[in-house]
Amino acid sequence: MGMEYILHIFIIAGIYYILTLSLNLIVGYTGLPSLGHAAFYCVGAYTSALLALRLGVPPWLGLFAGAIVASLVGIIIGAPSLRLKGDYLALATFGLGVIVYQIALNWVSFTRGPMGLPGISGFSIFGVAINELWAYLILVAVIAFITFLVIRRIVSSPFGRVLRAVRDDETAAKSLGKDTVRYKLMAFIIGAFFAGIAGSLYAHYITFIDPSSFTIMESVTIILMVIFGGMASLKGSFVGAFTLVFVPEILRFLGMPNSVAAQIRQMLYGAILVALMLWRPQGIFGKYRLK
Repeated sequence: MGMEYILHIFIIAGIYYILTLSLNLIVGYTGLPSLGHAAFYCVGAYTSALLALRLGVPPWLGLFAGAIVASLVGIIIGAPSLRLKGDYLALATFGLGVIVYQIALNWVSFTRGPMGLPGISGFSIFGVAINELWAYLILVAVIAFITFLVIRRIVSSPFGRVLRAVRDDETAAKSLGKDTVRYKLMAFIIGAFFAGIAGSLYAHYITFIDPSSFTIMESVTIILMVIFGGMASLKGSFVGAFTLVFVPEILRFLGMPNSVAAQIRQMLYGAILVALMLWRPQGIFGKYRLK
């Protein structure tokens, strides 16, 4: 396993860590069953990439633009759908993921559809391009750490305590005079913002994006990372993201025949998840189990 390959996997794991933290705020701390988180990831990636390719906007500005546009999508979708509960909300967020994916796939004149967007510029600092993998890993690590600090600050604040109250008993929270819909919408917007940042980081790292990276299965992968590591646990987000990125890659090197390697990897991967769901459904470090 070459050093460049290991650095690449760490970078991808770091991006997924940001996604997992952002979704854990929505699912773990607020109790909202969101199944379309890859939509915000996609919006952030395409916004930043299109600004760079069409208008020559620097990636650093594109990073924030992608996060802001993802937040706006969160407001547009969240404002009406967050009045729903349980399975209905899950279906609404699932629909969001499908809609955004279909727009990216079919609006060919704007997104180039399945042909994707090649030649996306990378980040630079003081005019020096970040070309080395170790340098990009440091960039992703710094942004992931800032995300962790912000999310930790949010969940340990009075605002975070209200989110947990909404999760545990929304009726009781309402009886205390809390505008629960507004609190849920704020959590949704913050989660979308950081997912947009992750999307931008991915686009400028890979330098090519297409809709296949943002399917509904991507949303399922992110929520599995949240559940695996543990709901309402920030260290659980780290464990979930890094474990579920690294385990399939480690299984790649078990020397299995190429014809069956992919299928066996997926079976082992699934078996690990099934075992965890049976013996510890709240996840490794989880403090909450989705109802």
